[in-house]
Amino acid sequence: MSTSVTNPKVDWFFDKATKWQREYEKLRMIILQCGLTEELKWGCPCYTFEDKNIILIHGFKEYCAVLFFKGALLGDPEGILIQQTENVQSARQVRFKSVQEIVKMERTLKVYIYEAMEVEKAGLQVKLKKTKDYKIPEEFQSKLDKMPRLKASFDSLTPGRQRAYIFHFSQPKQSKTRVARVEKYIPQILKGKGLDD
Repeated sequence: MSTSVTNPKVDWFFDKATKWQREYEKLRMIILQCGLTEELKWGCPCYTFEDKNIILIHGFKEYCAVLFFKGALLGDPEGILIQQTENVQSARQVRFKSVQEIVKMERTLKVYIYEAMEVEKAGLQVKLKKTKDYKIPEEFQSKLDKMPRLKASFDSLTPGRQRAYIFHFSQPKQSKTRVARVEKYIPQILKGKGLDD
């Protein structure tokens, strides 16, 4: 496949980078050599195939990374794909701490990118878990059982908002902290609002 062209709208991301600049440029070059279209989405360079998101470049304090949107469907024979948290269902990252790591992995990365493009061509979808597939922490479940209005309000929230609450309430290790979180957000749920609304 021929090299794609850079998108001037995306240049600012690379120009403003104070950390990982050389790594970003190398990742950009590798990805464009695979024939993807460069766009700016969520403030990051995003690469698409037939208008479908394939891969994104982003950076963190400890590493920079590429994120495969449907990474869960890739074969990963090299074992390089990382699920950021247990709640991330579809996307997978490949992390780097130096240009040398990227150079060493260039051929492998291209194989993964081409596979991701094939996943899109085939129309494959990640089977996402439904909200009912997640375990509701008992501290929250007991409130739902005792307060029909709370249950009705929670049930009327979008699945994404429901999951956000379930994850938030499940995180603390101690029951009393989980109880405190539930109590804090009952008024929000009763108003039909999400965790961050």
